[in-house]
Amino acid sequence: MRKNEQIRLAVTDLNNLGCGVGHIAGGEEDGMAVFVQGAITGDEVEARVIKVNRGYAVARLERIVSPSPYRAVSDCNASLGCGGCAYRHVIYPHELDRKRAYVEAAFRKAGLGGVLVEPVRATGETVGYRNKAQYPIGVDRNGNTVAGFYAVNSHRIVPSDRCALQPPLFGEMVRFVCDFCDRYRIPAYNEAERRGLLRHLYLRVGQATGETMVCLVVNGESLPHEADFAREITGTFPAVVSVLLNVNRADTNVVLGEQYRVLAGKAFIEDELCGLRFRISPQSFYQVNHNACELLYAVAKEKAGLSGGELLLDLYCGIGTVGLSMADRAGEVMGVEIVPEAVECAKENAARNGIANATFVCGDATDPDGLLRKAADLRGDLSGAVAVLDPPRKGTTRELIGAIAEAGIRKAVYISCNPDTLARDCAWFRNFGYEIGTVTPVDMFPRTGHVETVVLLSRSDINS
Repeated sequence: MRKNEQIRLAVTDLNNLGCGVGHIAGGEEDGMAVFVQGAITGDEVEARVIKVNRGYAVARLERIVSPSPYRAVSDCNASLGCGGCAYRHVIYPHELDRKRAYVEAAFRKAGLGGVLVEPVRATGETVGYRNKAQYPIGVDRNGNTVAGFYAVNSHRIVPSDRCALQPPLFGEMVRFVCDFCDRYRIPAYNEAERRGLLRHLYLRVGQATGETMVCLVVNGESLPHEADFAREITGTFPAVVSVLLNVNRADTNVVLGEQYRVLAGKAFIEDELCGLRFRISPQSFYQVNHNACELLYAVAKEKAGLSGGELLLDLYCGIGTVGLSMADRAGEVMGVEIVPEAVECAKENAARNGIANATFVCGDATDPDGLLRKAADLRGDLSGAVAVLDPPRKGTTRELIGAIAEAGIRKAVYISCNPDTLARDCAWFRNFGYEIGTVTPVDMFPRTGHVETVVLLSRSDINS
């Protein structure tokens, strides 16, 4: 097989990046996998080879000879360019099947093939569900300001103000900000030259409250005509209650800097989740899909099986959403979070909702010695405690899992947005004597290749 060769391929699988997978039949490459972006399970396609490696090839879709019964018409003209929606061209039931298969494959690779993975639970909502967006800012070939999303494996901006995953309000704000920059000649940041001012537009909305945050990320200390911007955007969009400026002068891929300044309104927004009201600061973690998050937390609460007297250790707690949603079933809640602003929000959220049995401390959940000392100060014997872990995509650490086991904690509920690191960490838990319960995927990110998953790890050899 050579580059630019045209091949005919039966597509037998679909990965979480939205690539159809087929296999060459016959010849020296018999059985070699070929990945074709935009092809799906059941398609027969003609494709042109663009890359050949030792064990696989990549090809560009040229023509669909025979379409799959799982194929759907994409409702987004930017999805193939930005690569965010791996399953935009697939019917939704097949997407859920593939996500379950993705989780099963991750556990098999970790040596946990016997673990039961349930069908993916979902709300059925696939459009406009995101409450957060970060749009890189640039210019088009005519010099006009544009915002959108980075193309796959690049920092080339695919302009988009009508992303199907975002609420329509976000698209209107994108157009407003671009027009404002053109009117006042505010230059977009150029990564290659490290020049220009406006880097990103960062938006958040509380789905239940409608409160909206607008944050401009700038390569400087201020924004020209910033008072005009604050007045115009709050006048145009009454839902905007927080207008912020974020300073990021570093040569980095990290979107947000550490310094914020309020241009209008509050430094936060509020939302209602699981019957509670939460204050959300710009740097705080908050699940991007409100309704699916309520479904996820209900599953986690059920798996925790709290009886009313336990200490609940909420690790990587963010603004306290998981722990506070379970506080009515726990004796005490102790949340641990490394972001100081999020810890303050968590404390305020507990007070606002009248929850008196919750304590939040600023600390690194991956520092097990410090964490468990603080927990032991709250309640000396941790054998009856339940841990809830909701780490970032890289997962947790073997040291923390070992410390949980050494402390005699019988149950841990693990929430993860990355099946691969979840499976790896579950294997570590098993090595420390924990049984892996039924794995429950939840579709937190419809149409994308991501899936949230929750599982209970438990030990029966520890006395309660």
